[in-house]
Amino acid sequence: MVHRCFISFKTEDKEYKKYIQEEMEIDIIDHSLDDAIDSEDEDYIMRKIREDYLSDSTVTIFLIGEKSNENLGLKEQKYIKRELQASLYHGKENTQNGILGIVLPSMYDTVFGGSGICEKCGNTHTYIYIDDNSTIKEFRYNYYIPNNKCSWSEEDRFCVLVKWENFIDTPEAYIDQAFDKRSHPISEKTKVRP
Repeated sequence: MVHRCFISFKTEDKEYKKYIQEEMEIDIIDHSLDDAIDSEDEDYIMRKIREDYLSDSTVTIFLIGEKSNENLGLKEQKYIKRELQASLYHGKENTQNGILGIVLPSMYDTVFGGSGICEKCGNTHTYIYIDDNSTIKEFRYNYYIPNNKCSWSEEDRFCVLVKWENFIDTPEAYIDQAFDKRSHPISEKTKVRP
C-alpha cells in the first residue's frame, strides 16, 4: 500500500530528507513549514498546519538528529513541535497521522543503549533512551505512553522508531507500521500537547 508521507526535520538534517525524496521511491508530501503561523490560538495553528501542510498525508516521518531534542527549547523546536502536534491532532476534518521516528546515525549511541536485566521484573529489556536529550516531548510521550509497567511492547506505543539503516532497507514496512497505528487502540491514548 502506498502512503503519502510528510517529513518533519531540522535544517541540519536536510541531506537525509533529500535522500528520502530523491533516492527512495516513497510518495512524499513536501510542504515544509518555513514561517510561523501568526496566531496564539493553538487549535487554529494545528488546524492550519493540517490544512496547509499535512492535509494529504497519513504518516509523518520525524528525522531524529542531534538538533531535534527538547533541551534546545521551544524557540528552536517550534516548527517540528507544531508539525508533530498537528500530526497527532484528531479533530473535525483532521485525521491523525501515524508517526515514524527515524534515528539518524549520529544519534545511535544516544538513543540505543543495549540491553540488561530489569531490577523490577527480572526480565531482559532493550534500553532505548527517548528523552529530552534525544527528541521532543510530543514524540517521547507518544512512544512511551504511560502504562504502569516496567517496559513497553509495540502494542503499548503509538510512535514507531527505527534506525536510519533499517529504514532505508525496508521503508515500506516501517511506514505501514506507523500507518496501522492510526487504527490501533493505542491511538486513543495519544496526547497532542503532553
